[in-house]
Amino acid sequence: MSFYSPVRTNAAEAASSDKLHLFKYVEDPEQHTVKRYEEHGGYAAWKKVLAGMKPEEVIETVKNSGLRGRGGAGFPTGVKWSFVPKASPKPRYLCCNADESEPGTCKDRVLMERDPHAVIEGMAIGAYAIGCHLMFIYIRGEFGHCIERMEQARKEAYEAGHLGKNIYGSGYDLDMIVHTGGGAYICGEETALLNSLEGEKGLSRIRPPFPAVEGLYACPTIVNNVESLASVPHIINRGADWYRKLGTEKSTGTKVFSLSGHVKQPGNYEVELGFPLKKLIYDEQYGGGILGDKKLKGVIPGGASTPFLKPDMIDVGLDYESLVEQSSMLGSGAIIVFHEDTCIVWVILKLIHFFRHESCGKCTPCREGTGWLEQIIRRIEAGEGRKGDLETIEDLCGNILGRTICPLGDAAVMPIQSALRLWREEWEYHIENKKCMVKSHFPFK
Repeated sequence: MSFYSPVRTNAAEAASSDKLHLFKYVEDPEQHTVKRYEEHGGYAAWKKVLAGMKPEEVIETVKNSGLRGRGGAGFPTGVKWSFVPKASPKPRYLCCNADESEPGTCKDRVLMERDPHAVIEGMAIGAYAIGCHLMFIYIRGEFGHCIERMEQARKEAYEAGHLGKNIYGSGYDLDMIVHTGGGAYICGEETALLNSLEGEKGLSRIRPPFPAVEGLYACPTIVNNVESLASVPHIINRGADWYRKLGTEKSTGTKVFSLSGHVKQPGNYEVELGFPLKKLIYDEQYGGGILGDKKLKGVIPGGASTPFLKPDMIDVGLDYESLVEQSSMLGSGAIIVFHEDTCIVWVILKLIHFFRHESCGKCTPCREGTGWLEQIIRRIEAGEGRKGDLETIEDLCGNILGRTICPLGDAAVMPIQSALRLWREEWEYHIENKKCMVKSHFPFK
């Protein structure tokens, strides 16, 4: 039995490529150990940084690489690091966001399970860049194996001298804490994560102040995603120019996409940003096509909170700008595929049930609105829809979108709005005929 979760990857392609790097060694059963990680060049970037790079040089290198946050927002990583006030007398903290709560996303879990020292090395470099001496990794509570694996890697890093006091004789001290979250979707939002880390309820904070100025314990704090930080050692080792040549002009580098749903070969695939979505779904090297050789009905391109794409919209590059042009988003890179027999009303019911359940309740539009949406959509799906329901749903979505402290409200309504726009005839059929117009309500049947 495999020691890690049996998630398909394109590690063989990555191992023979000079471009793909995050998955280069993830199928090596010993890669999680510090010994094997060092054999593959691990911690060379960390040593290089401490041997002669100033913090501002590290920030400039990451900024010039064009690396953008891989958790969903896509904000430039180096720019984010530069926001930490240099003159602040307060301690500074770095938090790795390993909550990975977006439905359909399972890329960070694979990196933590199979290459945890890459995450630690990236965290360490980021910590040095902002003048941090204590860093945290906040891991989703359900990820039991990830928590064990990261804790073991942390201990090995201390024993090997990569963390602790006077690292490599540089005079720099750095400690790390592995923190287990409670399993709340909202804690994937950085300010809710910080509240949870402090022992409070996972509720989002009003900004400003932004975490870079006043975050954990009211001190300057940077929160970065697992995949973002795991990319940093490669940028330091090979240079910003090398990284900028990967991907597109504005979306540089590679990204791990979690492909699931009605595809023959679901899994995590590392590809350059700008890679064709259609190829990822249909190519034999990746998704392998639709289950049962049925027709494609729709795709969620960036996780459950992103707007849908119809089949005539998937001839698009997987990068931030191209998906915006299609009125969707790259998000966390979780691609969920639905075939022709899927009831879109059923799918939306499952999504709004999730977001209603995960709403923290702090904002009235989200707390009340998601509940009302679920009630109406559940009634429609059960064959009890009424005339005017679709207009009511649209009105509710409009009164939630952009009116909450954190993006959860937006995340809940954007898939609904796109589903109404793209498959309105199916919603109308549901209401008028009191039943579904497709064969099955169950998307994996």
